[in-house]
Amino acid sequence: MEGGMNVLFAGGGTGGHLYPAIAMAGELRKLVPDVVISFVGTTGGIEATEVPRLGYRLHLIPVRGLKRGRALADIVANIGVITDFVAALGRAAALIAREAPDVVVGTGGFVSAPLLLAAQLMRKKTLIQEQNAFPGVTTKLLAALASEVHLSFDDARRFIRNKKRLFVTGNPARSFALQQQVAAREYFALSEERPTLLVFGGSRGARSINNAVLEGVDLITASANLVWQTGALDFERIKSKMQPSPYIWVAPYIEEMGAAYGAADLVLCRAGASSLAELTNLGKPSVLVPYPYATGDHQRHNARALVTGGAAMLVEDDHLGQQASIKNILELLHDKEKLKRMGAASRKLAYPDSAHQLALRIISLAKKN
Repeated sequence: MEGGMNVLFAGGGTGGHLYPAIAMAGELRKLVPDVVISFVGTTGGIEATEVPRLGYRLHLIPVRGLKRGRALADIVANIGVITDFVAALGRAAALIAREAPDVVVGTGGFVSAPLLLAAQLMRKKTLIQEQNAFPGVTTKLLAALASEVHLSFDDARRFIRNKKRLFVTGNPARSFALQQQVAAREYFALSEERPTLLVFGGSRGARSINNAVLEGVDLITASANLVWQTGALDFERIKSKMQPSPYIWVAPYIEEMGAAYGAADLVLCRAGASSLAELTNLGKPSVLVPYPYATGDHQRHNARALVTGGAAMLVEDDHLGQQASIKNILELLHDKEKLKRMGAASRKLAYPDSAHQLALRIISLAKKN
């Protein structure tokens, strides 16, 4: 593209909002080598460290999210949030005037709302990328004025009123060099004869999943391998309660997720949008345990999209600790034919070139200026 191109990404707070933006930025750099890319975030979000580490400019704007409770303290707090939002909107407008982006891309999180709204009021091209099957408040409110809205799940269409510029392009996810199963199991020093269950709950872990696996660990290792990412908060507690076993690999964090996915016949995890994008891109069957306190219960909506598609089994968070749940998971782990069908169904839900397609859409919008 001649004349250069300037793209401003607004989103963060969590990796689920930030990493899709980083994936799109990486694709843009491949397609338009002289593109100017910068991010907007807050000091308290993951973007404060990750964006500079990856070599992108980061503009900081203080903004807070609304409290969802109805108590007086929440209402009083929200008055301050609204005041802060108005101030953030002014800062966002000043930033856009100074940076003159061709396109502003919003991927969710508190900071995306003032940036997207300011850009829309200033008649800038805006693209919203929504990760979850149940769209966030920012997406639902600002979709009507957006140049394009891109969804990760077809199920999310029903929540967006303006269908004219609505696309389903998937969720840009991390890409892995998936290891062959034999080599992957050798990496974790596990039995090649047994099926393998991969368990993770994110970098911080998931307490209810960890407790259920700890309770059922003897049952699991009686017939299967276990690759278990506990998260940093639970690792020492779990390690102190476990007996050594040649069928378990356990750590606070898995560096080589390509090996972990390669070794796994079945994955037990939360239903965050990024994890589900990875699972479907790799065609992995899963048992999903939605985090019950997720905003808008969006993890349940995410999980149901995979369950409806035949790619996953859903277990409620408060049911997971029951021994019957672990037995059901093990029964599935040993059912090769069912796992094969679920894996094929998972692959059908994938959008492996999501980041590339979104980058092309951003370029197309920039050319319309």
